[in-house]
Amino acid sequence: MTLFAIFATLLILVVAAFVLPPLWLGLRVPKSRADRKTANLAILRDQLAELEREKMEGSLADADFEQAKRELQRRLLEEVEPAPDETAPASHAPTRKTAIAILLLLPILGLLGYRLLGNPRALDPEQTVAPPAMTQDQIEGMVAKLAERLKANPDDPKGWLMLARSYKSMGRYSEAADAFGKAGQFVDDNPDLLASYAETIAMAEGKGLRGKPTQLIEKALKIDPKHAHSLFLAGAAAMESGDNKKGIAYWEALLPQVEPGSEIDQMLRNGIDKMKAGK
Repeated sequence: MTLFAIFATLLILVVAAFVLPPLWLGLRVPKSRADRKTANLAILRDQLAELEREKMEGSLADADFEQAKRELQRRLLEEVEPAPDETAPASHAPTRKTAIAILLLLPILGLLGYRLLGNPRALDPEQTVAPPAMTQDQIEGMVAKLAERLKANPDDPKGWLMLARSYKSMGRYSEAADAFGKAGQFVDDNPDLLASYAETIAMAEGKGLRGKPTQLIEKALKIDPKHAHSLFLAGAAAMESGDNKKGIAYWEALLPQVEPGSEIDQMLRNGIDKMKAGK
C-alpha cells in the first residue's frame, strides 16, 4: 500500500469519526458552530501539515498533493461543518442505515473520484519506482548514435557541441576537440565554450596551452575580460611560456573571484609567489 492510500484511509477514518457517532447513536449535538469550526480547522491544519511533509520528502507528487489537499478541504467542510442554522443544542433519533451507507460509500466514492480525476498509476508501487540509472554502455551507445547522425547531417552546430561535451566527459579529448571545431558559431561567441575548447585541445595534444589553445583563451578574454576559467588558463599559459609578468596579472585578476582560503585560492597565491620569485 502506498503512502497515498494510507493517507486516504486515515482521512476516511477521521471523517467517519465525526459523522458516524451522531447518526449511529443519536447523540446530542451540544457544540456551537464556532466550536465545531475550531475543531475542523485543527484537523485541517494537521492533515495539511502531513501532506506538506510527504511532499517535501518526495513521497507525494505535486499533482497528488494538490488534489489530496482539495479533497481534504472539501470533505471537511461539507461532511463535518454544521449547517448555518445549527447554533442550538439538538438531538435526533439514531439513523443507523444512513451511518452504514456513509461508511460503505466513503471509500468507494473516494477511490472512484481519484480514478476519474487523479492518477491511478500512482497507487501502484511498481509505477512509482525511479527508473534505473543508465549504464556506461548505454551512454556510449547514445553518443555513437549522435555521432552517426551528425555524419549524415553535419550542419548541426548544437549537435556537434553536445557531442563535444559528451566526448570530453568520457575522456575522448581528441574527438571532443574535433567536435568543438565543428560547432562553429556556438563556440566562437561564448567564453565558456572557448575556454573549454582550449582546455580540450591541450589535453588531447599533451603539449600544454601554447598555440591554438592560447589563441582561444585570448579570444574568450576579449569577450569577457573577467571570465574566471579563461583567466586561470591564461595565467597557466603565460607561466608555461615564461612570461611571469602576464601570468601574475592574470591570476591576480582572478583572485577576487575565488573564495578566500579555498584550495584554488591557495594554489593561485603559491603560483603567483613562484612567478614573482622567477621560478
